[in-house]
Amino acid sequence: MSLLDAARQVRENAYAPYSKFKVGAAVRGASGTIYRGVNVENVAYPEGTCAEAGAIAAMIAAGETEITEVAVIADCPSPVPPCGGCRQKLAEFARHDAPVTLATTDGERLDTSVGALLPGRFDISHMDNV
Repeated sequence: MSLLDAARQVRENAYAPYSKFKVGAAVRGASGTIYRGVNVENVAYPEGTCAEAGAIAAMIAAGETEITEVAVIADCPSPVPPCGGCRQKLAEFARHDAPVTLATTDGERLDTSVGALLPGRFDISHMDNV
């Protein structure tokens, strides 16, 4: 199964009763294992979670800490990018050149990278005193 297929499949499990905007995400760990996540809304906005954060949490829970590839899919007119917070979360665990596929359920896709999504990212080098 491709990473995008994994994201497409898990998207159906998203909990989005308020916005009706279901998002599926999948990340591949360094081991090759695919971890999936969906957006989970909450009536107390903005207490929900993003699909990318869910996939990252699943990867960390499984004991991995490196993302080698990302896929995100939603039913929208153009490929949906991760929010700013998720861009930083992806950058925490992926190299700047890690491939990212953003897609729509109609088949449109945009291939990019973690570094292109978050140029000038904040990282450990900024914490010189640590």
